[in-house]
Amino acid sequence: MPFSLPASVTQETATQLEIEGLRNLASLSSIDCSQLKDFDSTVLAVLLAWRKKLHENNQSLLIECAPEKLKVLAKVYGVSTLLGL
Repeated sequence: MPFSLPASVTQETATQLEIEGLRNLASLSSIDCSQLKDFDSTVLAVLLAWRKKLHENNQSLLIECAPEKLKVLAKVYGVSTLLGL
């Protein structure tokens, strides 16, 4: 079952979300972004932290249903290839 991002990911919620994801590392191989509506670039930091941890364990990250804004942010920050967006 994929790990679902909440509707909102901001500076105020990013740290807790990152911790929650790392506690559920087995479910992080697939991230469902279908609910993600209100977010800023901190969501990229969370996704990259998860990707790094998965990579250390020889696992990959699959981001599903990424909103267009997330794809654009990833491209602007130069991490779209790392995140598979």
